[in-house]
Amino acid sequence: MPTSRYALLLLSILFLQPALHAASSVKDGYFKTSDGVRLHYLESGAGPTIVFVPGWTMPAEIWQPQIEHFSLAYHVIALDPRSQGASDKPAEGNYPGRRAQDYKELIDHLGGAPVVLVGWSLGVHEALTYVQMFGTYKLNALVLVDMSIQTISTPEERESRFEMFHNFQADRSQFAKTFVRGMYHKPHSEEYLASVVAASLKTPANSAVAMLAELAVKNDLRPALPKIKIPVLAVMTETNRSQAELVRSMVPGSQAEVFEDAGHCLFVDDADRFNTLLEGFLQKASLGSTK
Repeated sequence: MPTSRYALLLLSILFLQPALHAASSVKDGYFKTSDGVRLHYLESGAGPTIVFVPGWTMPAEIWQPQIEHFSLAYHVIALDPRSQGASDKPAEGNYPGRRAQDYKELIDHLGGAPVVLVGWSLGVHEALTYVQMFGTYKLNALVLVDMSIQTISTPEERESRFEMFHNFQADRSQFAKTFVRGMYHKPHSEEYLASVVAASLKTPANSAVAMLAELAVKNDLRPALPKIKIPVLAVMTETNRSQAELVRSMVPGSQAEVFEDAGHCLFVDDADRFNTLLEGFLQKASLGSTK
């Protein structure tokens, strides 16, 4: 890895969480999708593979607490989806079906045994789109982190959606600052928050809007749930408590937990609890490391 790239990687991880003790074990990976887009991911550790997919406009480094924790006994992959982080920023393909195909191609690129797929926010929508398109191909478990699986369209919801898109396009920088601060309930350093804002702004505005276009028109991924025949963990905030119950009711044997006091980025706000929960889920599903 070039010295400058390695230094930037270390700086980004240090900004996102100063307590990373094994930063030198994190390396860059790249692969090209079938439509020629170069995607970047962070890779660390050895053992059963966990693939972490971040939410809308967020970078792979957002999963730093999980990279640090799980790379001690697992093979951890944290992806920059297309048009996010250090991945290519194409004008095309910024919709759930193509991005879900990217994840399938990443899993094929990694080879070997099936993976645990962890999707957060928009990553939940894309993970369930993956299930609609490919079933549970090369997945041995699915983790859905804080996203509405069904949104009922109401005048109030449509007005809120309009306001979000308008504010995003009218003042992207201010929107990003407000949006990022709104992801957390627990205090975090200004350096950390600034680094997340900077990462979010790497996604071109048109691509960011395109990522949400289908979701803004229709969000009902309930038909995907009965197709899931592997262990499922749904981790939601209080806002999405009903979605945790929806998963529990529609996927036999699934596990669901609500983080009442954490923000949308609950795996950072309450990293220890999230990591313990995920570790226990993997062990219960007989997917834990033998280390």
